[in-house]
Amino acid sequence: MYIELALKVKDKMKNADLQKRKESAIARGQANMAPVYVDRALNAEIWDVEGKRYIDFGAGIAVVNTGHNHPKVKAATLAQIERFCHTCVMVSPYESAVALAEKLNAAAPGNTPKKSIFVTTGAEAVENCVKIARAHTSRPGIIAFNGGYHGRTNMTMGLTGKVNPYKIGFGPFPSDIFHIPYPNDYLGITEEEALADLQLRFTCDIEPSRVAAIIIEPVQGEGGFYQASSSFLQKLRKLCDDHGMLLILDEIQSGFARTGTMFCHEQAGIEADLMTTAKGIAGGIPLAAVVGKADIMDAPIPGGLGGTYGGSPIGCATGLAVFDVIEEEKLCERATLIGKRFVEHLKALQADFPNIIGDVRNSGAMIAVEFVHDGDVNKPYPELAKKLSAKASENGLVLLSCGIRGNVIRFLPALTIEMEIIDEGMEIFKCCFKELV
Repeated sequence: MYIELALKVKDKMKNADLQKRKESAIARGQANMAPVYVDRALNAEIWDVEGKRYIDFGAGIAVVNTGHNHPKVKAATLAQIERFCHTCVMVSPYESAVALAEKLNAAAPGNTPKKSIFVTTGAEAVENCVKIARAHTSRPGIIAFNGGYHGRTNMTMGLTGKVNPYKIGFGPFPSDIFHIPYPNDYLGITEEEALADLQLRFTCDIEPSRVAAIIIEPVQGEGGFYQASSSFLQKLRKLCDDHGMLLILDEIQSGFARTGTMFCHEQAGIEADLMTTAKGIAGGIPLAAVVGKADIMDAPIPGGLGGTYGGSPIGCATGLAVFDVIEEEKLCERATLIGKRFVEHLKALQADFPNIIGDVRNSGAMIAVEFVHDGDVNKPYPELAKKLSAKASENGLVLLSCGIRGNVIRFLPALTIEMEIIDEGMEIFKCCFKELV
């Protein structure tokens, strides 16, 4: 009787009604991109409470890399729920946490022995990287990059190099954080200029002997999907080695096969001292981790790291299944193929609209298109990105915008997406784009 009643209530739900309830119940700061309320999802498709179908080009912001409700991932989640949901890994641990840590340690680039810790969110992972780096080096300073995104806690907002909307009204932020330009061919910022600015920080703000770490996203997520070159990452690695600083790679959005390798910085042939992971780690179950060189990871004293929900048994069991799916279905290779398919569509559109589509770029299945006025890189067109996201939603397509100037559309499809679904979604994208320009 209860189930029948619930189904009848659900049948009457409308997106507009739910949006009104949401605006009354949830603080406006936790805004939603579109008034679309999900009822169910499968692989790269979503259905809302009114029964409308959407093609999902966001994957929960690169979280469900293995797709919505992958059978193997779902089975692992349900099997763990049947056994137990929580005991706290710091109180009564379990084998799945050990096994997932072993998987992460083995997958992290480089031959140095690794160790891991589990937390709940990407921001927690970044915060713990800072704690570990400071404990290991006994230094306070952290170098971050303009346009970088590392989270919404006070420390991670301080590290984030984008004000709107993440930092407005929330200061002051922690001290001993310094930002330098992120090298960017499209925006005309060279590697030499970025490194020269770093040397200027050493001259004007903080001496290298007081810097604990440099933190960088190999591909900037919120910043607009700009990629640091292999040569730049290699230069940072050498600079850190020369000055006794640690190199932290933030792989929260770029990890777990998203860029064509398990972790993006593998492509540069370097080894991070510490690496943050989250998002794609557990198929949608909240979980994050820090992976790093064992001697560095062991710097904090016992009890200095942790958290009540870190290393959730459900998340760890699901994470092991995600690893299996990535390997069995060759998702690293699929990410490369997916990126190529998207770029083919976008390059063809760029050829027809060169004055509006300033750039098309990708790192595997992290794909972006950047909008400008008059083909001028210095005239960003954020209004189009905003309108296009809304128009796409109206027409059954989930799109995400990003960029330090707000003029980028990013594509983060599930790595299990069917090619015909990509083509169908891109046809919707093109139609919406042409209606707006």
